[in-house]
Amino acid sequence: YVGPKAHATLQKIDPLLSQTINFGFFGSIGKILLWLLRWFHSFVGNWGVAIILLTILVRTVVLPLNISTFRSSRKMADLQPKVTALRARLKDDPTAMNQEMMKLWKENGVNPLGGCLPMLLQLPIFFAYYQVLSQSIELYQAPFIFWIKDLSVKDHFYVLPLLMAAAMWFQQKITPTTMDPKQAKIMQWLPLVFALMMVTLPAGLTLYIFINTAAGVLMQQMFMKDRSKTAVPAKAK
Repeated sequence: YVGPKAHATLQKIDPLLSQTINFGFFGSIGKILLWLLRWFHSFVGNWGVAIILLTILVRTVVLPLNISTFRSSRKMADLQPKVTALRARLKDDPTAMNQEMMKLWKENGVNPLGGCLPMLLQLPIFFAYYQVLSQSIELYQAPFIFWIKDLSVKDHFYVLPLLMAAAMWFQQKITPTTMDPKQAKIMQWLPLVFALMMVTLPAGLTLYIFINTAAGVLMQQMFMKDRSKTAVPAKAK
């Protein structure tokens, strides 16, 4: 066989031949995502728009996990003043400090790993999606809009990396954190670091990362707005 490594074409020739396209450890998930990507493209006729629609779909599927992560982060942030006071009071006795912190979390129904587990459950999907966009021949010389004429090469005007950095920076600002001030200052540089990493990636991949981040910001804003409406106001003294 001489030709492009298009999964559908290889599958028709010989199912074993399609295995030459490596979607990584989560290849079974990747094949489903590629099928969905092609399905969206059959309706909209633009691979960039298909990436956006599939990214939103994936974000919607993992929304319950995202909400669980945010709730856990919010509880941890609410307890941060008490945690800081404990660390200052028992800084010379690590064992006692850890015991008191565990007691504090238990009394308030907080699981320190509650925000990590939902994120870990999402990783197979996002790793598979990343591999699909990296390996898909469908994006070769596929135009998106205006300045992006080929989704398989980098954004030559670096618009998408900058938009991704801006969305990531805003997400940091609205996300509750339990980090100390020094760690928070270091984390502020992450959007810039990621933007520099994205400048050489294919535009299709950068588009996915930007839309994924922007959708996360929008969903988090909606959840925070809903939470502020349902919160019980404090009684006036």
